[in-house]
Amino acid sequence: MIGYESGMLAALVALAYLLGSIPTGLLLGKAYGIDVRKEGSGNIGATNLYRTVGRKVGAMTLTGDCLKGLIPVLAVKYSSLPPDFAAWVGLAAFCGHVFSLFLKFKGGKGVATALGVFLALAPMAVAIAIAVFAAIMSSWRYVSLGSIAAAAIMPVAVALRGGNRALVTVTLIIAVIVILRHHENIRRLIAGTENRFKA
Repeated sequence: MIGYESGMLAALVALAYLLGSIPTGLLLGKAYGIDVRKEGSGNIGATNLYRTVGRKVGAMTLTGDCLKGLIPVLAVKYSSLPPDFAAWVGLAAFCGHVFSLFLKFKGGKGVATALGVFLALAPMAVAIAIAVFAAIMSSWRYVSLGSIAAAAIMPVAVALRGGNRALVTVTLIIAVIVILRHHENIRRLIAGTENRFKA
């Protein structure tokens, strides 16, 4: 039984990683004749698509990236598999987006995919993180700063909401990666050159 469960987890992790690896923003940008890696910040995420292609495509990218995390986690969460599996599958989907197999292990910053993962795993913690994000956006209009703060608060929120060891561990790993992926934004924030979000 243990061998079966281990094999099942490995297969699910691989599938989630492949799903997460699909570069939603890059594909949508190319559908509009743009290689988003060569435009704006060069990132394949929703914010850069919003700025370079438009609001509609930005929203589509956000939705697609979010679903890459949400769908595999929900599929596992509501199966008969051990509860911890959903957390590891979520981490795999997130890593697929950040380290995409189809982009030579490069990718986005993972915020939207992480959102999808945690909407399935810890929705109340997500509500706390969104409140933090919204407060920062309202005050300073920096998407990057809001994302960093939301990522930082998530492990605390998950732990306070009674998350198990696997979930807290996965949340911490994702938070650290999201913050590290924003290293260029952090430098610009410190220098005062980071772009503010314009609706």
